Formats: sequence, structure tokens, C-alpha cells
Amino acid sequence: MTATLLSGKELAAAIRAEIAVKAAELSAVGVRPRLAVVYATADESAAWYVRLIAKTAEKVGVGCEIVDLGPDASERDVRYKLSSLSLDQRVHGIILQTPLPHGVRMQDVALAIAFEKDVDGANPLSLGRLVSGLPAFAPTTAEAVVRLLDHHHVELTGRRVAVVGRSAVVGKPVAHLLLNQNATVTVCHSRTKDLAEVTSSAEVVVAAVGKAGLITADHVAPGAVVVDVGTIPTESGGMVGDVEAEGVAAKAGALTPVPGGVGPVTTALLLQHTVQAASR
Repeated sequence: MTATLLSGKELAAAIRAEIAVKAAELSAVGVRPRLAVVYATADESAAWYVRLIAKTAEKVGVGCEIVDLGPDASERDVRYKLSSLSLDQRVHGIILQTPLPHGVRMQDVALAIAFEKDVDGANPLSLGRLVSGLPAFAPTTAEAVVRLLDHHHVELTGRRVAVVGRSAVVGKPVAHLLLNQNATVTVCHSRTKDLAEVTSSAEVVVAAVGKAGLITADHVAPGAVVVDVGTIPTESGGMVGDVEAEGVAAKAGALTPVPGGVGPVTTALLLQHTVQAASR
């Protein structure tokens, strides 16, 4: 058996087409959606992703302001810039790219992002509102997982789902979004005993740890759907995920590729959220 590849490229293209139409409508009435991308790192993979966001934004008619604070930025520097952008009426969406400088914690500085402009759900207030059923933007990677499964007609109601990872960026919010789809969700983490025993009893596995090849064929049931959220750069300039793709593909029923799976949808959703914020 060879797993069906659940590509995210077609879904991302459809979302971008919707964005272009809506952005044009807003521009026609004098509102150009604008996203501010703040980063404070010398990490080349982060810089590459920021450039990708800007390039994609330009193609769909969304303005993109890149704010480079430098790798030595202090917590005060980051917080001040996020607060300033939150007050800037020309800016509709704000994201803070990771990694952050040493000693600067996302959960601390993200509080400075107004939740109305928090298009990647980084502010803890956004996650609290999301869980409480109040209006808020979900973290885009977490939302991309659910949107991708829906796009490929993967039924979630009543199914057993194992989420590997409990970060506030992906693990916890994706678990909540899956619960909203009536899935039965188990969240696994570094203290989970016998990870393979838990994940191999699930019908859907979401791997969101950031550890290359963590999930092997031993971790999945025959025919399971596996979503790989990992994006780990390789020394050769490529990218791998949390899933040992070759072995898992021989056993699973479906698998998201890396790259080309969750990633393109995540980027598209950032811009869709920005347009939605501008519409409000």
C-alpha cells in the first residue's frame, strides 16, 4: 500500500484566488489590506519565509510591511514595535516571526498585538477567546491542518485523532479545532509513555513537534491519515518533517507531503485573515 498524498497546493491556490477578489473589492472603496511582518533574527530560513509571505501578498493585492528589528532586539524593542503597529490604522494584520532573540519569549511580547490584528493567533488572549467561542483568529498552522483535511474529504466526526505536540502555536489550538469537528482527540507530548502505542490506535495522526523523523511506521495504524506539520531544514538546503515519510507512506492511507502540504495553506491563511481583519 502506498499512501495518498494530501497536497495543500490546490487548496492554497483556491484561498489565494478568494483573497485577490476580496482585496480588490476593498481597494475599490479605499481600503488596501495591509500585513506587518515583524522579525528579529538572523535565521536564514525565517528570512526566507518572510520573503515568501511578502511575495505572495503582492500577488494577491495585500500590502506587506516587513519590519526587521535585528537579532539583538530587546523584549522592549519588540513589544514597542508591536504596540505601535497595533495602533497604526493603516495596518490590519500583524505577525511576529520566530525564532526570537535570546531571552525574548513569544507569550510575553505577543500580548502587545491587538487581538483584532492578531492574524496568527499569537496573543494568548486570542487563544483564550478561541477556546471560549468568542471571535478570534486561530493560529494559521493549526487552522491549515483542519482546512486541509476538510479539503481532502477526511471525515473527523467520531474519529480517534492523536495530536503529537502541545505547543500554543499548533498542538493545543489544533486539538481544540479538531474537537470542534467532533473528533475524539488525544494530545501526546514528551512525557507521554509509549507514544507508539497511543498513536497507532488513532485513525488520524497530527505530528507537530519539530523533530525530524519522530513518527515512523511503528507509530501509525494501517490506513491511518497522517498530517505532518514539521518543517525542519536540512544541511543540503531541503526540508523534512516530523514524519519518516518513506516508511509511513508504505503503511498509512494518506499523508501530507513536506514541503507542499500544510505549509502553503498556512501562508495563504495568514493573508486571508488579514483581508478579513481589513473587512471588519
